[in-house]
Amino acid sequence: MKKSSFIAMILGTVGGILLALGMCMCLLPEWNAFKPGVIMGSIGLVVLLTMVFTWRKMENKAPVRLNGKTVISVLIGVLGAILLGVGMCLTMVWSNMVLGIVIGIIGIVILLCLIPFIKGLK
Repeated sequence: MKKSSFIAMILGTVGGILLALGMCMCLLPEWNAFKPGVIMGSIGLVVLLTMVFTWRKMENKAPVRLNGKTVISVLIGVLGAILLGVGMCLTMVWSNMVLGIVIGIIGIVILLCLIPFIKGLK
């Protein structure tokens, strides 16, 4: 394993755990820890962003360029992930099976549309 991959794996794991724990602290009212959850989730996001920049620098890759295609692909990914999550919540939390499955499938289809949008069709 390359050194850059190992560092990216460690930073990604730590950042992901901090972000997930922060989200749980914010979204579970039983924990009564909204403000610390926001802080912990923000630290997780900073660690994940640091991981991306560190890995790209160690691999001698160019910095990420923000152009229209990058922004649109991020927005499509966020929309697909949100729809998939809403579908899962409708199905598992609110017991609305049919609507949850339909919205979840729409989210999956939107996420699958990212592949030809980013890679292109040949």
